[in-house]
Amino acid sequence: MCDFSLMLAKSRPAVVADRLVTKNFGLGTTGFCAMDDDSLAVCVLPGTEIAFSAPVETQELGHWLQVRRDTIDHTTAIFRQINKDNDRTHHDALEFPDGQVVLLTRLVESQVATVLQLPAQPKTDAEASEQRRVEVVA
Repeated sequence: MCDFSLMLAKSRPAVVADRLVTKNFGLGTTGFCAMDDDSLAVCVLPGTEIAFSAPVETQELGHWLQVRRDTIDHTTAIFRQINKDNDRTHHDALEFPDGQVVLLTRLVESQVATVLQLPAQPKTDAEASEQRRVEVVA
């Protein structure tokens, strides 16, 4: 993680056993912050496995600007980046065991997650490319 709208936020990379919290950074996106510093975005690499303390809650604007909430019946996910070919949209997402992929920016604030495992070091150029962060062209 650190989606395009968090590029200017103070941040650090995630490490194994990090306890993270979902937070709306007020910059147009929700991401992970450090448990002990909610102003510090924690960037997660694609392929990182995380576990939430409870089933994951999401929200999005529905018809007539009403907020629609949903609960995903899983507590583990793998961090992914999607929409890499579109630099003007969110990329950070979670893939759940049932194959469902949800943008991180749709997560409800204050959910606690723990980093279980970081992705393996890439052995091929293709693996390295998959782990590379999306670069946003201004």
